Amino acid sequence: MTRIGLAPILGYLIIEEDFNVALGVFALAGLTDLLDGFIVRNWANQKSALGSALDPLADKIHISILYVSLAYADLTPVPLTYMIISRDVMLIAAVFYVRYRTLPTPRTLAKYFNPCYATAGLKPTFISKVNTAVQLILVAASLAAPVFNYGDSIYLQMLWYFTAFTTVASAYSYYHYGRKTVQVIKGR
Repeated sequence: MTRIGLAPILGYLIIEEDFNVALGVFALAGLTDLLDGFIVRNWANQKSALGSALDPLADKIHISILYVSLAYADLTPVPLTYMIISRDVMLIAAVFYVRYRTLPTPRTLAKYFNPCYATAGLKPTFISKVNTAVQLILVAASLAAPVFNYGDSIYLQMLWYFTAFTTVASAYSYYHYGRKTVQVIKGR
């Protein structure tokens, strides 16, 4: 929930070009994500269906707001932002489709939109995990660029292309391995 709350604040800070504070808030959001993961891995009673639904949602909201804001501030290319958001929209559409297909009858809106009623899980592919890491590294590098004055660095531009490559590879991996990434929860 903290990351979802921090996302619009981060977007505002980026648009207002307050990159020093934005970099700090981004680091705070990253720490909350790490802490959340640590707690879930180490205390089984802290894992919940709602939390497992909110975590990827928080990631998508966070990434989308960050990339739109960075593109607006001219710190990342617009086509790259479009590519990243398009991939996420396609993944979300696939999740909605899988949700519909795995929901037992009678299918109701209340059941469909109840995040505590889990019917399937999406297992991220390896390249998808790499892509998420690369996207976050690019966000950090882009936020740091105006702070440390390396906005026109060739290394930053190479990171744009690498991010584009991993984004396309990730989208393809979900398309190619589709059914293998979905785990239907039995007994629902």
